[in-house]
Amino acid sequence: MRVALAVGVNLLLTVAQIIGGVVSGSLALIADAIHNLSDALSLVIAFFARKIARRPADAQMTFGYARAEVVAALVNYTTLIVIGLYLAAEAVGRFFAPEPVDGWIVVWIAGAALVIDLVTALLTYSLSKSSVNIRAAFLHNVADALGSVAVIFAGTLILLYDWRLIDPAVTLMIAGYILWQSFAEIGGVIRILMLGSPPGIAVEEVLAELRGVDGVRSVHHLHLWQMQEHEAALEAHLVIEPGVWSESDRIRAAIKTGISERFGIAHATLEFESPGHACSGAAVIGHGTAH
Repeated sequence: MRVALAVGVNLLLTVAQIIGGVVSGSLALIADAIHNLSDALSLVIAFFARKIARRPADAQMTFGYARAEVVAALVNYTTLIVIGLYLAAEAVGRFFAPEPVDGWIVVWIAGAALVIDLVTALLTYSLSKSSVNIRAAFLHNVADALGSVAVIFAGTLILLYDWRLIDPAVTLMIAGYILWQSFAEIGGVIRILMLGSPPGIAVEEVLAELRGVDGVRSVHHLHLWQMQEHEAALEAHLVIEPGVWSESDRIRAAIKTGISERFGIAHATLEFESPGHACSGAAVIGHGTAH
């Protein structure tokens, strides 16, 4: 219900800002309106992705649906980047062809937008701490709130000094902030989708942990990735020392306990091999061959 209310209010605000921007001639206000529209869309995407992510694993999605939130975050950040580039291009054009701007309309509409942006951001703040998907939607709102502050500032300077160039200048600042935030966050999202190793976990340290377990001779075909934002997984082949095959259960338990306590890796698939039947020429990391 809170999400639906936030979406509805943001859509109404978008319409008001676009009309106000056209009437007043303010590109900054239109920029804020376009970003506001992306806020509403990001909330819709985030809401439905969160619901999908909670579905249990099934025959079609054996790993579950948790990555729906990561995909939604990628969509939201990509949208923000496109919006940021568009606004920057429009702002540069206005520097060469400045237009008259009605400061009072800009200030009043941007003021109302600021209040709505702050309320919407508060609705998503608590959830943003634990979800990359909701965090993307939250950053939409924070960026838009800052944009509204900048638009109010621009409208005030236009009223006081008729500084028309402040409008595209503020638009350029809004675009720059959007791009900075988006590029800072999208890398982590792509890393998860590309099955990259979890940030903060050094592969060398994980290998040392595995090799340090009594009875393990060597490790190869190691894979370490994020199944979702807060869940790391590991897969590896381990060559067991001769004469300790009967202790494989003990070795497996020691490995899983060690990587869980030290690295927070709760999902591990381990394949044991005897020295005489180990993979020939296997790479330590990945399923390739050693070079």
